Parts: sequence; structure tokens; C-alpha cells
Amino acid sequence: MNVADLGLPVHVPSTALFTDQYELTMLQAALKAGTADRRSVFEVFTRRLPEGRRYGVVAGTGRVLDAVENFRFDEDQLRFLSEQKIVDAPTAEWLASYRFSGDIWGYPEGEVYFPGSPVLRVEGSFAECVLLETVILSILNHDSAIAAAASRMNAAAGGRPLIEMGARRTHELAAVASARAAYVGGFSTTSDLAAGFRYGIPTVGTSAHAFTLLHDDERQAFTAQVASLGGDTTLLVDTYDVAEAVRTAVEVAGPGLGAVRIDSGDLLLVAHKVRQQLDAMGATKTKIVVTSDLDEYAIASLAAAPVDAYGVGTQLVTGSGHPTCSMVYKLVARATSADPQAPLQPVAKKSLGAKTSRGGRKWAARRTDADGIAEAEVIGTGQVPPELQDRQLLVELVKGGEVVERESLDTVRERHLAIRATLPMSAFQLSRGEPVIPTEYA
Repeated sequence: MNVADLGLPVHVPSTALFTDQYELTMLQAALKAGTADRRSVFEVFTRRLPEGRRYGVVAGTGRVLDAVENFRFDEDQLRFLSEQKIVDAPTAEWLASYRFSGDIWGYPEGEVYFPGSPVLRVEGSFAECVLLETVILSILNHDSAIAAAASRMNAAAGGRPLIEMGARRTHELAAVASARAAYVGGFSTTSDLAAGFRYGIPTVGTSAHAFTLLHDDERQAFTAQVASLGGDTTLLVDTYDVAEAVRTAVEVAGPGLGAVRIDSGDLLLVAHKVRQQLDAMGATKTKIVVTSDLDEYAIASLAAAPVDAYGVGTQLVTGSGHPTCSMVYKLVARATSADPQAPLQPVAKKSLGAKTSRGGRKWAARRTDADGIAEAEVIGTGQVPPELQDRQLLVELVKGGEVVERESLDTVRERHLAIRATLPMSAFQLSRGEPVIPTEYA
């Protein structure tokens, strides 16, 4: 499904101007030089993982496919580009009929990646590929950063459910993308209704402190909520005195109360006290949900606490300290002429600093040991060694400008959790460290 067809208030009919000006000036110069039609290969990769991260998570691929399909220049956009003298008349005419007609290969969404991994490979004429740089990077850098943070939090939670609730801590459109990426990384639900509507992510939510403060006392507030939402609702118990609120909550809803939420204080200590109190009152199945500016480290510190679910906001939607993956989009091969049969020639920037890259159209495979645990990310050009043929990572996403297949988010989420389980155990350490497996070049 093309999400642009849903007609949301956040609907963007065209992604064509989600780009940087130099992409259009390069296009114009290449058209004049006669090099715009040279067959080209661009790759998306990162030179390093964010500090302390052991693996990356590919997320946003589905959104990239939508963005490529919607990369169309309408009359207003073309008028803007011409009036601002960003492009000349021949270039504007070329843009008017722009449709990406090339091929895109990439790591399946939900897959993990490492330094140098060719996460996405875009092939076509230089003209049609160069325009996609910024929109592809903006999606993959954001979504992969959020998914990586979500994955670390999911691992730290040890199977306990995680609720995404960061919409109020980021841009309104980023909030929807963040909820999607968090789901890919292992979160179970979101509080953001736009994300639920657009992507089918399960949504949750009950009440905030304002609802309690609205009423004359907690009993009145709890009674109103239970009357509206039923006894299996979640009652917020830290507006005033936690122990008194828990007692009132069970008296109002009965021992079948669904859950209580704690949003402040020493969560480890308070959770233990609340569990003891609930059990003493016969509410042995009432769950405890904790929120309060959690990150993966706080979640891990609560592993021994009687907590049943975590709600995470700010730290999740900001990538838990790493809001981008530093992915780049680089030309790695191009034809020697505009002839469709012209051979591809590897190209790469030379640099004395850290901004080096490797030329050539690449393949990627993951070598595993006898138990199926990942040992190395192997990247090369040319023929794939026979022993790695069935370990290749890139799949075809777009063929001749047409999306090959769209996957459900549940499929992507399940893929990530399954692949993450094949990483060495050290992948889940929260201490500083290098990528959990090395990158080797064949």
C-alpha cells in the first residue's frame, strides 16, 4: 500500500523537494555535459557505528520505497525552481517527466548491519539516481537510529513489553516515523494514533495526571476511568501518595484491575512496594507499568524489579543519544559512456582523513559458525565465493522503477528479532565496545 494514498492531514503528495540544491545543479551540469545518462551505481553505507553500539538496525526501507514512488515534480515545484533560478529551462523540462526507472537492492528491513555494509544499492542513470540522495538518507538515518535504540531497549527489557510514547518529544511527522521504527526494533505498541492509523501499529493509552487533578480526589478520578474503560484499565498511581492510590485503585476496580502505572520516584523501590501491596490486597494479576524518561540503561537496571511493561519517550525518539547513523550515499561505479552496454568502472573518493570509501558494485554476505551465530560481515565485488552464495544479504526491492514487494511491519519486526538472535551474546552488552562482528573485504 502506498501511504500517500491514505489522505492523512500529514499527507505529502510529492517528495521531490526533500532534496538538497546541489543534486539539481549536478543534474543540470551533467545534462549539459552529456554524462547524465551514464549508468551509475550508488550505495548507502556507514563508515562506523555510533560510539558504543555493537550493531545497527536497518529501518525505513518501506518508507524509502514510498518516497521513491512519490518523487514527482509538479507544476508549482517546477515554477519555484525556475523562478529561483535553481535550474534552467531544459533541466526543468527534464524534471517534469521524472520517474525513477532503475533498480534498488538492499538489506531487508529489520536486518542488522555493520560498518561498510551496503545497506542500499541504487542503480540507473546518474541523473535519476543522484536526485534521490537526500530523501533516502534522511529516512534511513532517522529510522535506523530509532530502531537501533529500540532494539537495545527491547533486549534490555528481556521480553517485557515496551510502549512507544515519544510523540510529544519530537516533530509531529518524525513522531509517526519514530513509532514505526520502534515497532521494527521490538516495541509492542505506540501511543501515537497517526502511527496506528497509518501503519497498523497497536495503540494504547488511558490517562495522565491531569485527569486525576481534574477531579476532587483520586477515588472520584479512578471511579470515572473504570466506569468508562472497564476494570482492566491502567490507573496512574503517583499523582499524590502511591500507597494510598494503590489501595484506592484496587478498592474501586477490584482485584481484577488491569494495571497500575508509576511515572516518578525510585522506580526499583516503588515497584517492589507496589507489588507487595497489590499481592496483599489479592490483586496478584494486576500488572505494573513504569514510565519516567527511561532508556536502555534504566530498563536494564529494573531487570530484577517486578515490572511488567515499560513506556519510553524522549530517549527513544532521539535515538538514545545517537539521533543519526551517519549513513552516506556514494557513487561507487559508473559506465564509461552513455551506451547501455558500456562496462561499469569502479570509482571512489580518495581522502587522507576518515572519509574513505571503496569503489565497485558490492555484494554482502554474513558468515556464521556451526551453530548459526554470526562471525563476520563479508563484503566484496565481482563473483560471490561459493561458500557464501546462500549467505547473501541484499534483496531486490525495485526493478525497472517498480516496487517488487511490500512487507507488513509485523514481518519486518519478526525478521529483526530472529536475526538479532543470531548475533553473539556480546551484542547486547550496554558497555562501550566495538561492532560485535568484524567487517571483512573479499
